[in-house]
Amino acid sequence: MSAVAIALGTGTKRATPDPVAIVLLRRSGLVVPGLLAGGRKVKRPGRQSVPVGPGLLALEADVLALGYLIGPRLRAHLAEQETERLAAIGLGLIGALESIVGANKPHVPLFRNFPRSVPDDTYALWVRRVFTLLLQDPYQPCVLCGQVETVSAVAPCAHLVCTGCWDMGDYAGCPICHQRIDPAGPFLHPTRAAGPTGQLPLPRRVAALELVDDLNRSVYRTVEVMLARRTPLTPQDKGDLGALLDRVGPGDLGWLPDEIPIRETRALVLARLVADPALADRLPDLFTTHIGTATDALRLLYVLHGGDAGLVTAPTRRRSLPRRLRRLLLARLAALPLAALVEDLHRHGPAWQRMAENLHPFERADHHPNAAAAFAVLRGTPVDLATGFGRLLAGVAAAHPTILEHDRGRLRTSGWAARVEQALEAWDIGTALDLLARRPGVLARRLVELASRTDEPEALVATAGTALRTVSPGVLLAALGAVRAATWPAGTRLFFPRGGSARLWAQPDHRPRLDANLGAALDAILSGELLDRAAGLPPVEVALLDAGLADLVAPFTERTASAALVRLPRGSSQPLPDGRVVRLFLHWTEPAGTRVDLDLSVAMYNGDGGFVGWCDYTRLRYGDRLALHSGDLTSAPAPLGASEFVDLNVAALRRQGIRYLTMVVFSYNDVPFDAMTDAFAGFMGDPGQGGSPFQSKAVEQRFDLTGSVKVATPLLVDLEEHRLRWVDAAMGGTGGEHSVARYSSTLGRLTVAADRHFAAGRRVSLWEVACWHAAARAATVLVRHRDGTVVGYRRDDGEPVPTYAARLAALGPPDRDVTGDDVPPANFAALVRGDVPLADGAGAYALYRSGLDAGTVDLLDAADLIGTLSR
Repeated sequence: MSAVAIALGTGTKRATPDPVAIVLLRRSGLVVPGLLAGGRKVKRPGRQSVPVGPGLLALEADVLALGYLIGPRLRAHLAEQETERLAAIGLGLIGALESIVGANKPHVPLFRNFPRSVPDDTYALWVRRVFTLLLQDPYQPCVLCGQVETVSAVAPCAHLVCTGCWDMGDYAGCPICHQRIDPAGPFLHPTRAAGPTGQLPLPRRVAALELVDDLNRSVYRTVEVMLARRTPLTPQDKGDLGALLDRVGPGDLGWLPDEIPIRETRALVLARLVADPALADRLPDLFTTHIGTATDALRLLYVLHGGDAGLVTAPTRRRSLPRRLRRLLLARLAALPLAALVEDLHRHGPAWQRMAENLHPFERADHHPNAAAAFAVLRGTPVDLATGFGRLLAGVAAAHPTILEHDRGRLRTSGWAARVEQALEAWDIGTALDLLARRPGVLARRLVELASRTDEPEALVATAGTALRTVSPGVLLAALGAVRAATWPAGTRLFFPRGGSARLWAQPDHRPRLDANLGAALDAILSGELLDRAAGLPPVEVALLDAGLADLVAPFTERTASAALVRLPRGSSQPLPDGRVVRLFLHWTEPAGTRVDLDLSVAMYNGDGGFVGWCDYTRLRYGDRLALHSGDLTSAPAPLGASEFVDLNVAALRRQGIRYLTMVVFSYNDVPFDAMTDAFAGFMGDPGQGGSPFQSKAVEQRFDLTGSVKVATPLLVDLEEHRLRWVDAAMGGTGGEHSVARYSSTLGRLTVAADRHFAAGRRVSLWEVACWHAAARAATVLVRHRDGTVVGYRRDDGEPVPTYAARLAALGPPDRDVTGDDVPPANFAALVRGDVPLADGAGAYALYRSGLDAGTVDLLDAADLIGTLSR
């Protein structure tokens, strides 16, 4: 029972918190008491039968046990509540925090007294299991110990088990098949009382919770920030946006901006608007504003049919569209420039072929002739001049001779993309450059390819300097990283393909090296463009930066980022938690009627990727308690689901000559993660001695397992550097029986490649992004070094901003006179830990929010730091 319920003498029944309350709590640390209490009406007695003080202290203890603190404004509000109201709010808050951390699930591993009761010899345990399975008969003495009347069938698997040979006070699953035991069965004996855990230190992700000042303002502000973002939303962001827009309600478009920069986000929003009958008359104007290309319309169609706005995952089923909606979409397509329309249809030809079956573009073609002609080109439709439809198509071609050609009874076109490829194939770089300059985003993505082929570098630099001014900051950052990777000594190329699985692979970089002067010139253009954009943002008096941001990679491929407790960008590294042991955990619940066997595993490698050892269900102990596995549960029925843990003694493992540990989650029987009722994993700092295997306060990271994949590689540990690197990726795998033994070589290559790739700085860091902001915007820049010392910088008279930014990024000699007591609090901050006071209204990014109050500062995501660098 919750401490707050005991202290206030109330029941333990919790109201279901409103999804908006969860979103604001997780994203900003803002508490909405009414929504957390679930809107429950509570009796308000004339006087309180139980003092609130002990209940509030108990609530603070419960919140602290989950790794959070109650801020002063929230505490003052709670202290004013009556007993039953405080209990309702407190229980709702605890339930919400438990769901965020992962403590809302029962974490019962196979060996319930883990780590104390892990068997010494995994092979001997396996032999006993097989021996019992093959030879034990019903109503016969135990084949292991000879005792009579001690053998019974376990429910629900019906394996015959001797209660004398198998400690059923420790096993949470059948000792033979490891499937979860029926909780109501006679074998699930109460486990021995766990010893005390001791006082655990606060995790790095500790954050202060504060009272929301104005719910509507917080909701609208969060929606505004998400819609204005210039990088794609993560899956978690998309869910949050949906919950917030549900709160806003139908008919109110005060939240809708004139422009939504990211087209995938735009499609999600449009799909909601289309579904609102009250907006039917406004759809033509909304389509005119928010559908600027045929691909925008395709994204909308994908979402309406249950597909992916990123056009990666096609809809599995298509439904009929209302006639009015079909005609509005076709009218909007017909209003687009014909050349762009034809090209966009061909760019996503197979997808448009499928969608056209529901869109019926040839129905009433005279109302949208250009759209009909574009689809005729895509479909290769015969043009029969004896019919009215054929004459209509021929008339469109005659009106646009530079775009369409009526050739041998069909309409044909030579698109922009084809002309680019023809020019590159002929090594006509000048023509290719002229064509690509019309599509600056494509030019940025192919900048390295052009640079490696051109014999006129000055023309390339001049064209790029002009064309790239309109490119999104995320694309510029990707281009900057590509230029550096192609200019520096060759290393390893790491690929995170765009898609729902983010499968990772690596290969040696065999691309020709760019000339150093050309590489430097392109680097200067790209970084200079981003620096110019930062200079256009509102100036600030003081900026505060953490030098530790150099460990964080500017976010990329966020479309597939896992929903996580700490939003650590892929490729970023952080020091391992303090303490002797790091505990990995996994929990999952299988859907009804489907058995799911997930396996938490650790693969071990030397510095060159050579396989050293492993710890998984086939080896429960590695060395003398260097790594301990909690046992292999092979099913996860509700309500318990299943949990597995691995304890890693990091110092002892390092002394064994092991450098890398790779955390892997396998779906042994080949059921994809997205088929689970729920599936998540993470790691804890030192969980202390005794107590439950899952210690909420020790949780450092918790992330969802999603996607149509069966092998997840979320993180790796570099024991030599005492750091972990967040990879958040998947491996390709087919068939069943996935295990470390099957993937050991591949995992070793990817582990070393990923660590070396990101450690080499081939992707732009958040430190460099923060330096652009600070150098271009702030009169004074304070830098907090890793040891806690603070130094200051000011731009010298006549010092160019790029030179100043480079001096900051390189941590050059500081200015001695800018760190005194007279320096006011920072108005802009980019920090690893937000544990310093900032000016009211300051914009602040912090990996770990700590004491930052979303009610007084503007909390930024890493994507926001990048997204603001837009023209």
